[in-house]
Amino acid sequence: MSAIQLSVVIPVYNEEQGLQALFDRLYPALDKLAIPYEVIFVNDGSRDRSAAILREQFQKRPDVTRVVLFNGNFGQHMAIMAGFEQCRGQRVVTLDADLQNPPEDTHLLLAKMDEGHDYVGSIRRQRNDSWWRHVASRAMNGLREKITRIKMTDQGCMFRAYDRNIIDAINSCKEVSTFIPALAYSFARNPAEVVVGHEERTAGESKYSMYSLIRLNFDLMTSFSLVPLQIFSMLGMLISLGSGAFFVFLVIRRLIIGPEAEGLFTLFALMFFLIGIALFGIGLLGEYIGRIYQQVRHRPRYLVEAVLEKTDEKPKRARKPKAGAAPSDLFADGEA
Repeated sequence: MSAIQLSVVIPVYNEEQGLQALFDRLYPALDKLAIPYEVIFVNDGSRDRSAAILREQFQKRPDVTRVVLFNGNFGQHMAIMAGFEQCRGQRVVTLDADLQNPPEDTHLLLAKMDEGHDYVGSIRRQRNDSWWRHVASRAMNGLREKITRIKMTDQGCMFRAYDRNIIDAINSCKEVSTFIPALAYSFARNPAEVVVGHEERTAGESKYSMYSLIRLNFDLMTSFSLVPLQIFSMLGMLISLGSGAFFVFLVIRRLIIGPEAEGLFTLFALMFFLIGIALFGIGLLGEYIGRIYQQVRHRPRYLVEAVLEKTDEKPKRARKPKAGAAPSDLFADGEA
């Protein structure tokens, strides 16, 4: 069997309505590349029929298809990490299952890697998202680049290509929570970006709400930089100096003009402002402490129930995973 040159990792969560369309476009696009490849689907605890549909596809194309089944929902990035643990290709491409990024553009990422780049990100040519996603994405991109010095034009696009060395470096990290594109960028020697297509979601719904996007960006910034804490420290210093100066002003004013009852409301407004700043700082500090708490517990990042893959004899329902979790009872061969 030829060495696998390309692994495509696709996290799946409640995508039963669009999986068949994904299969119909993905496999022909990869076949046209004329290189040995594999497709690794990671079912992230879907509550619909996604797992059953993935099993059926594995039975149709067991030569190039592998399926990792989580026993719960651990998030998109943990699903990709599990795919990285299982993949065998010299190059790895990550792709969402919603078909918003056309799999036919995979060759664009690989062509860019042929130029000597070890990490290739993507920029959506024309985003077909709601206006608030455009605004939020631009704001978060600018803030992230200033804080972390990680330059990604379109951080929300998971359609990316990684060299084997980058994948090995990512697999060696044992962080409980991380942002994979940013982590790969920090390991890359010669990163690059290409423009790819972007289409409207044809089935299902987005798994990212505004709240989820805010949480994701908090994870990104607190994972790769101490700048938020440093900014808050400097802000606290400036507010302390300003508060001291304002106190001196009030003392002098009282000595010159005398007591004023109206000044009470000014003091209340100042107090509430300072309390708000203090609560924000406590929350920011809590983000870092929470990450430390999650890390020191040493709990598995995800639990793999089974892996569907082809052996030398026949397609089997699978083996013990390499890393990431202690799997629960594995299914016997041929069971649903």
